[in-house]
Amino acid sequence: MAILSATTLLRAISLFHLTCAYYLLNSPTKLADHNLVFILGASMDIPGPLDSSLSLPSPALALAASFLAILGVSDLAATGLPEEIASYYWSSQAPIRLVGFFGITGFSYLGKVEPKGVLPKGANRLGVSGLVCNSFTFTWGFVEMLGWFWIFVTLREERREMMARKELRRKAEEERL
Repeated sequence: MAILSATTLLRAISLFHLTCAYYLLNSPTKLADHNLVFILGASMDIPGPLDSSLSLPSPALALAASFLAILGVSDLAATGLPEEIASYYWSSQAPIRLVGFFGITGFSYLGKVEPKGVLPKGANRLGVSGLVCNSFTFTWGFVEMLGWFWIFVTLREERREMMARKELRRKAEEERL
């Protein structure tokens, strides 16, 4: 049995999304200057976000905050589904999100500054790696990836327990007949 249930983990990650949305709207520097962002960025040798990009709220940050808020509220609402339906829903969502955040985390790590990065020199032509490959994006993707992996493993364990309970009920019903 897991320490925390999948529902508890899903609610926690939903509240994480809502909290990040709030800070992106009000004071994005609190997120960018967080110790976890600094430690993970320094340990992976990834540069920090551009100095001016997260110093003041901007329309792009408001859009990101809106997406995080909608994601957080919809996930929070989906945690109230009945157990069997929720199991199927989250069992299909968790691997997709896990792979997506693995891709974001991997890209932000591999696209480091030219001499240290793995991407070819022409990959930065559009400036995408300069905007995405920073410690802020890496930390966000890494934390999400860890959270969704934990949810994925917990869901598999809970599904196995749910199937065992169903089997016991079926056997008890057969014995009654």
